[in-house]
Order: sequence, then C-alpha cells, then structure tokens
Amino acid sequence: MRRGKLTVVGAGPGDVDLITLKGIKALQNADVVLYDALVSPELLEYAPVAEKIFVGKRKGCYSYQQEQINDLIVERATKGMHVVRLKGGDPFVFGRGAEEMEHAATFGVDVAVVPGISSSVSVPASQNIPVTKRGAAESFWVITGTTKEHKLSSDVALAAKSNATVIILMGMSKLGEIMELFKNEEKENTPVAIIQNGTTENEKIGIGTVASIEHKAKEQQLSNPAIIVIGEVVNHRQRVLDIQREYQFQGEKLQERV
Repeated sequence: MRRGKLTVVGAGPGDVDLITLKGIKALQNADVVLYDALVSPELLEYAPVAEKIFVGKRKGCYSYQQEQINDLIVERATKGMHVVRLKGGDPFVFGRGAEEMEHAATFGVDVAVVPGISSSVSVPASQNIPVTKRGAAESFWVITGTTKEHKLSSDVALAAKSNATVIILMGMSKLGEIMELFKNEEKENTPVAIIQNGTTENEKIGIGTVASIEHKAKEQQLSNPAIIVIGEVVNHRQRVLDIQREYQFQGEKLQERV
C-alpha cells in the first residue's frame, strides 16, 4: 500500500492569487484537504477530486477540536492518502502547523510543509505600510494578541518599550489593554492601523494613534479577523497617497493648459 503523507500548506493572507505555486501543486496532488475558515473556497478548486473537510472555527464555534483534526490527519494518511492541511497565512506563524506535523510523524506519516505568505507582513503591505523603513523602524515584532490561556501576551509590554514596528494578530478583543501598555510608555501619539479582512474584497482599514484608535475602531466597526500595526511606518501610507494625489493634480493642471 502507498505510504501516506501530510503536507501542511500556507494559503496566504486571503487573496487567492497570493498562494504559492508549490501550494497549488500540493492541492492538485491531494486526496484529502482539511481547510480552515480563513481559506478562500476558490482555492479548493485546485483540488477537484480530493475529499474536502472544513475544520475551521467560525464565530467562536469549532467544527472540529484540535485533537479531532489530528485524528483525521492520521486516519486518512495511514490509509495511504495524501492529506493537505490548508491554513491561512503561513502555517508556522500562529498556525499550529508544527504541532500537526509532529503528531502525524509519531504515527510514521511522512510530513512536509509549504510556507505561505504571512498576513503579518503582507496585509500591512497591501495598504502601503512597510514593517521596516529606514529612519522609522529597524525591526518588527509579530505577536499573538491572545495566548492559549486567553490572556494578552506579556511580549506586548516588552514590544511597547522598543522603537520597532509592532504587529499584533488576534488582538482586537484586547485592543484597550494593548493601547494602555503603549500609553504607559508615553506613546499616545504613535500611529496605529487596524486592517480587517486584509487583501480581500471586504478589506477595511482604520488609521489613528494609540490615543484615538479605540474610538476609530468603534466608529468604523472594525473587528476580527484583523491585524493591528503600531509604529511610525503607518505614516508611510498617507505619504504615498499624498505624493500620488499631488502628481495627479499636477497632471490635471497640465492638461488644462494644453
């Protein structure tokens, strides 16, 4: 019997065009695809003959608990099937991909990973916000807003003391606590962006400061799934927009003279 295999594939941040070619090839060769809520259904079209099982979470409700997902992977793979575990973003950035690979390997299943484009850097980039920029930020933190104990990560307080860009995933429920830590470091005027449903047609963005972003989030009804970006790099977005607007204005004035 053919030996089974698990391939953990990063689907990218949401835009279907941002999955890798290697990820598409894995889907085309899959017998079973286990996919999450943040994965675009369009990507499943690359696996036309595979069994497709939704194992994600929607509005706090789990279709499968993690232990059940692990059992599904092993059960299918030990029958000689190629199981593709399709995850949003990159499976090694808060994706539990490493845990699933380790579990499958203990049952003699061959395992592989196809990295994905992480939402932590690509979603800000989609809004012209670089995570580093000369003179503004020399490094960046990527932090989960909620730990497995459902508490705010202690790393946020450490990040607030630095001059780095701080990117927080899964942090909207802790937005007030996060901003309070930055206020404690006298960073009330530091720019903040919240990007919801990044790189998709439903993308929304709110821009403010540490002092004002909570009000902006309520005003614009921003919620999960969203990424919080804190740092001077947020100002780059407006700078680019202003330059583009100026060139457009100059072009229109030139046409009027012709």
